[in-house]
Amino acid sequence: MANKESTVRTLTVAVLVCLVCSVFVAGAAVALKPTQAENRLLDKQRSILAIAGLGQPGMSGKEVQALFAERIQARVVDLEQGTFSDAHDATTFDPLKAAKDPQTSQALPASEDIASIKRREHHSTVYMVENDGELQTLILPVRGYGLWSTLHGFIAVKGDLNTVVGFGFYQHGETPGLGGEVDNPKWKGLWTGKTLFDEDGELAVEIIKGSVDPQSPKAEHQVDGLAGATLTSKGVNNLLHFWLGENGFGPLLANLKKGEA
Repeated sequence: MANKESTVRTLTVAVLVCLVCSVFVAGAAVALKPTQAENRLLDKQRSILAIAGLGQPGMSGKEVQALFAERIQARVVDLEQGTFSDAHDATTFDPLKAAKDPQTSQALPASEDIASIKRREHHSTVYMVENDGELQTLILPVRGYGLWSTLHGFIAVKGDLNTVVGFGFYQHGETPGLGGEVDNPKWKGLWTGKTLFDEDGELAVEIIKGSVDPQSPKAEHQVDGLAGATLTSKGVNNLLHFWLGENGFGPLLANLKKGEA
């Protein structure tokens, strides 16, 4: 009888401890959620500034927020029409959340889904750096599947809408030392000055296997592949071609060049 009571008492204590711990963890998660959201936004802003060639390493959160507010203008884009839109507030709209909702996105057929994102949102947010009303830099969000993960990043182009200012990812799960070399400053530096389109206006930028031959007439559009990471390189190449093409920001780029966005 004593053993039975001891067992019941032990189980009761264990259950109570689990309940208390669960409440503690749940409460902490709820309390920390706003801070986590703020940190994610700050990381995103820091990434945008870096890819646009603005800011300095080691900037504080307040400095990042201040510089972002001063230099970066967010605009919502209707991807189908390739025009700016007032359908959403650019400061709060979340394209990734919209991409998960059938009401605010569309399923992509396999033949068009070269970035392996499955659904594409109807609207997205782009970021602009202007000087006296003239576009200096356009920053476009891009995403797509590599080897192990969906890579999320930005590509920045000059006001000519062709010359790359910077390119990089702020979130991915690729293999460190292989596909994870998309974070390598040396590889990211190879993108600066490359051009997206050829003389005929066709999308020509590409990641090649091996190293670029500087004597090749295509060299201005080409970037070295990631050593030992063929599938990640292919994934990055595909996601760029998707988002810079007709199903991504291609219509916007075309309209901006004509002054009709």
